[in-house]
Parts: sequence; C-alpha cells; structure tokens
Amino acid sequence: MSPPAPGSLKHEVRRIEDCDPRTGYTYEEYTQTADWLLANTDHRPTVAIVCGSGLGALGELLKDQVVFHYSEIPNFPQSTVPGHAGRLIFGNLNGKPCVCMQGRFHSYEGYPLWKVTFPIRVFRLMGVETLIVTNAAGGLNQDYKVGDIMVIMDHINMPGFAGQNPLIGPNEDRFGPRFPSMSDAYDKDLRKLALGVGQELGYAEKMREGVYCSLGGPNFETIAECRMLNRLGADTVGMSTAPEVIVARHCGLRVLGMSLVTNKAALDYNNEAIASHDEVLQTGKDSAKFLEKLVSLLVQRIEPNNNVC
Repeated sequence: MSPPAPGSLKHEVRRIEDCDPRTGYTYEEYTQTADWLLANTDHRPTVAIVCGSGLGALGELLKDQVVFHYSEIPNFPQSTVPGHAGRLIFGNLNGKPCVCMQGRFHSYEGYPLWKVTFPIRVFRLMGVETLIVTNAAGGLNQDYKVGDIMVIMDHINMPGFAGQNPLIGPNEDRFGPRFPSMSDAYDKDLRKLALGVGQELGYAEKMREGVYCSLGGPNFETIAECRMLNRLGADTVGMSTAPEVIVARHCGLRVLGMSLVTNKAALDYNNEAIASHDEVLQTGKDSAKFLEKLVSLLVQRIEPNNNVC
C-alpha cells in the first residue's frame, strides 16, 4: 500500500499520532542520562555553561576535555541550528570542573519546552550548582551597540503569557515546588561579579545590565513588535534562555545570564537594515576573545559551594 499523500486527511492523522503525547520526561529518564554521563567521565562539574548562537568557542576553553555528541547521550535531543555544534564538553576551566553545551535546543526546532530544557535537570543531578547561560540577542535599547554584553537582570517570557512553560504538567517534587518564584531568577551577586570582572578587564564601556525578552521565533521581529517590546521595558530580544532559567531556578540552581548584542533591532521604518543569522554568527566570532576572558575569570571566582569570591 502506498503511503498517504502529504496534505491528505489520513496523512494529517498519522502525523498527529506520531507526536509525543507526554508532558515531560520521567525522573528516571533524567537519572538515566545523568548516571550515563557520570559513568563515562571522571569530571564532576559544579558549573554548567550554555553557549548561544556563534558562542560555541567558549567550550574550547576547557582543559582535559571529554566530549560527547548529543547523538551519543541517552534521551538527549539534537541541535539543528547553524552555529550550534551539538556537543557536550566536560573539562576544567581555571581549575574549576565545568560542563559546556555547545548548542542549545529551541521550541522553533519543533521541540516541546520540556525537551528544550532537559539538560538543565540532568546537570542538577550531576552536582552542578551554578548555571551560566549566554545568548545572541537583538539590541532593543538604542543606547546599546553591536558587540556589547548585557548581564541579564530580569526577563520577559512572552511565550509564557500564552501558556507555554517548561513546567507545565505534573510537578516533580524531587526537583522543586509546584509554584516557583522568579523574582530572583538572575542571581544578584553573580551579576555584580560579572560587571566587576568586565570592568577589571577594561571592558566597562561594553558591559550593560538590563532586561531580556524571550520570544518563540524562528522569524526575527517586525518593527512594530520591536517598538512594543522596547516600550515594555526590554533591552534585548532573543529566542531562548527564559525556559532554561525557569527550570534551573525550579531545581535550585543559581543563574547568571548574558546577552551578546549581535544586531540593533529596527525601530524605525526608514531603517533598511535586515537582521540575519549570518550577522549573529559573525558578531559571536568577533566577540569570542572578549567573552572567553570574561567567562574564564568569572568561573574562577565562583566557588563550588556557590560562594562568590
């Protein structure tokens, strides 16, 4: 029998039946992945770093590397976005045990948010205490310049307003409470440390602190949308980070977030500049050395017991 033609009712029914009806992984699946990773490396990370688009060079800083492709790891999704290598790197950064994601997952790739955020809980089960999330973002604040680093003070999770949240479904009490607070999502001491390290390295003019807005993507924003987000108080905009931070805080991780401003969001209809992913990747490449120095010194100052030096 020939397969149903695309667009036919039978084809649509088959697609729906093939969808995963679950609302999350089981605790046992998280444990399975964490145990597999711990069994295949001697590294015991206390800091996890998530690299955004074009920022994968951060992972190359780690010494004594043990590298896993996402396809090797039980239960792990696969990264499909250019600029996301799809590798998990264990190693030491300035003497601190770390794990680094070279590439994250996004809802626009077709993943439900409970899959997008899967690695965060795995890291927690492995003993990680601090999560550093980086992203490439558009600059809504007109004072920001391409190449600036914004330390995230807070976020606006727009998909969450429409009911898209990684914590939807039965709550797993072994990770955290049913109704976690997000008023302290981004750790105040870590933010202060990041700004201080940037100043110490001579990058004070590039360092910012502000609000990140998370959208679903994958299209870049319209001018009207950028104007609205700017008036709502967002300084940068991107397509990631907030779901990971929500899950990290739910399971008790401290979080530091940083946005690399890769392009200036268009707020003027007379502006003919067009945002592109190639521009995002190139800005990440151009800013790699600055970010490497910043993150390397930051990690050195974070103690395994979550104290900041």
